[in-house]
Amino acid sequence: MNTELIERIEKALNSIRPYLEADGGNVKIVEVTSEMVLKLELTGTCSSCPMSTMTLKAGVEEAIKRDVPEIIKVEAVNVAVV
Repeated sequence: MNTELIERIEKALNSIRPYLEADGGNVKIVEVTSEMVLKLELTGTCSSCPMSTMTLKAGVEEAIKRDVPEIIKVEAVNVAVV
């Protein structure tokens, strides 16, 4: 993985982590595909929260795309389907 790209993604994630951590959750980078899709693992309460899909789209993906526009999509690898 491109180190500079990962650092920029981590910086964007750090801007929203306090909100995730306040609810007992967090996110971890799994990979960035060659198609520039960021795959994240939701951890803690985020992995089983029924609102996690909305949080991912509205919060996490928005923050990532704002700071790292090369990323075209953000996916969670472990969201439980409710």
